[in-house]
Amino acid sequence: MTVTERYVSVGGQRLRVRVDRGTDPSAVPLVLCNGIGASLEVLDPFVEHLPGTTVIRFDVPGTGGSPISFAPYGFPYLAWVVGRMLNKLGVSVVDVLGLSWGGALAQQFAFQNPRRCRRLVLVSTGTGAVMVPGHPRVLAKMLTPKRFSDTGYAASIAGELYGGTVRRHGDDVAKLFMQQLHAGSKTGYVHQLMAGAVWTSIHALPAVRQQTLIVAGTDDPIIPVANARIMNWLLPHSQLYLHAGGHVDLITNSAELAPVIGAFLTDPGERA
Repeated sequence: MTVTERYVSVGGQRLRVRVDRGTDPSAVPLVLCNGIGASLEVLDPFVEHLPGTTVIRFDVPGTGGSPISFAPYGFPYLAWVVGRMLNKLGVSVVDVLGLSWGGALAQQFAFQNPRRCRRLVLVSTGTGAVMVPGHPRVLAKMLTPKRFSDTGYAASIAGELYGGTVRRHGDDVAKLFMQQLHAGSKTGYVHQLMAGAVWTSIHALPAVRQQTLIVAGTDDPIIPVANARIMNWLLPHSQLYLHAGGHVDLITNSAELAPVIGAFLTDPGERA
């Protein structure tokens, strides 16, 4: 897999972008939209299990290597920025995967680009401001990006925050977070929180025509599994894959989940 990294300036933003070129030139490129506060390196374990697929990753403004946005932004604007970014990369049709906060961005991109987004993968995510919330004690820990810069703190809260196998291996997640280029800014994190606080897809999902795979853990303290079931009911062309893990199993258990996602993306059939 050949890896290239560059900065792309679009819509007043400067985004750090990494392209991992897969071994199958005929495969539709996969765009990854990351969770809140996380830089693109956090998704390395997942990308390593998709050797045939070209993967496009980026840091949203104020996260990882991307400078802070001059003003708060919403998901419609950020989805437009991603589209312009793909134009500059010379990429037309893509598949899009969104993890957690990035799932909202992935949904918005699919809404705005029905012909450009071929298939959609929603992992550990929900419908935004209108959804079944996690426990307030857990959500309170999401109000700060401290877990991305303090290894001890990240390890101490990882199990309660992310659930699944992380309950027994919090140190592994903490080390993974420390692999980031840098944790990003507090202002950038606040901008991400604000974008999520005023957005919902609950009314728009029935109009989504993309084939969609919803991946959810039954032990996810942040996004209860009921949200995945609701999305599966609302999305007309979706299928639901449940696993016994937690919120970040896409990263910590990518050996199981990457083949499931890869099979969905390469399946030539259309599901009603």
